[in-house]
Amino acid sequence: MLSLKQRCIECGKDFDIRARLYVCPECGGLLEIEFEGDELRKNLKEHPLEGQINVWKYRAFMPVASDSKIVSLGEGGTPLVKCDRLANEIGLKNLYIKFEGANPTGSFKDRGMTVGVTKALEFGVKTVACASTGNTSASLAAYAARAKLKCLVLLPEGKVALGKLTQTLIFGAHVLAVRGNFDEALAAVRELCDKRGDIYLLNSINPFRPQGQKSIGFEIAEQLGWKVPDRVVVPMGNCANIWAIYKGFFEFDMAKVTKGIPKMTGIQAKGAMPIVNAIENGLDRFEPINNPETIATAIRIGNPVNGAKAIRAIRQSKGSAEWVSDKEIVASQKLIARLEGIGVEPASAASVAGLRKMIKLGQIKRDEVVVCVATGHMLKDPEEAIDVSEPPMEVPGTVESLETLK
Repeated sequence: MLSLKQRCIECGKDFDIRARLYVCPECGGLLEIEFEGDELRKNLKEHPLEGQINVWKYRAFMPVASDSKIVSLGEGGTPLVKCDRLANEIGLKNLYIKFEGANPTGSFKDRGMTVGVTKALEFGVKTVACASTGNTSASLAAYAARAKLKCLVLLPEGKVALGKLTQTLIFGAHVLAVRGNFDEALAAVRELCDKRGDIYLLNSINPFRPQGQKSIGFEIAEQLGWKVPDRVVVPMGNCANIWAIYKGFFEFDMAKVTKGIPKMTGIQAKGAMPIVNAIENGLDRFEPINNPETIATAIRIGNPVNGAKAIRAIRQSKGSAEWVSDKEIVASQKLIARLEGIGVEPASAASVAGLRKMIKLGQIKRDEVVVCVATGHMLKDPEEAIDVSEPPMEVPGTVESLETLK
């Protein structure tokens, strides 16, 4: 493995890659795994970019000590779908959707968990844990089962979509329903993991988990013929994904695999938009929202632990941020499904909703090559999909009744 360091994004201090840390022990800042360009290019000779697209095709960029510990369910290799009808509808020439719903548990979280749970085995722990709005818990429960690890999950009571809860339960996690929101659940499980050295926290504050998620950026570049799009639009909840994807493009550029970095564009729901507020007001730090609310449960987060990284990714890539209403999210969810046949959960539709809004506001040029990341499958939240759709028409079971239909 490369001689890597964990580096604090706030104070800049480095820490041993083998240290089991979540935040900087000096200042409490977020940690990032840092590679050197020369080392990456050297590592690419040992692990060339060959074979079928998946997360571990990019082994050269993954901070894992031994291949023997890798825990995988075949994650990655998700479709990059060119959406001409949708592009024409919203006023764009070249639009793609990166459909992360095609991952093993139906969301992008699997990319992070394959690396995160692999690190849990390297650290020798027996139990992994997380707080979740649903997708994280579903993914962690599956990968923990694969790795023969115990799994503890804290969910905000009554706030988790049915599809995600079903997955978490069937994979055998020990599930606790917390009387509070996601931010409160995360605070509790973080404190537990800090006190208990035998439980490994795998929320996105863990610096290793986003290392798997950056493969979204790698795949987009490869699927576009080793080229970088003009813009990548990403829903923002806990905000690890926009940073991770940015880092993917950054590291490809550093290793001279591709050239350039797209404008990272983050979308939040109106009822949970602390990063959008910070970007719009030119702030380096965001103000948390105490009672976040939106139909898009996966991004119903008011105090994102990776908010500082999201702000950096947006600013350093010369990107932007925008908010959308629940009405705009649902309208875009239907458009994606009915024009392109892609079923996404509400949080995923936020990326297209934000893109539509920014085109109308004149903030995005018609000739930009844009990739919207659809983070999770429609079946993650089947109740919502049913609620926003037209109910079935009741008719007699006769040929005559069917012949009257248009």
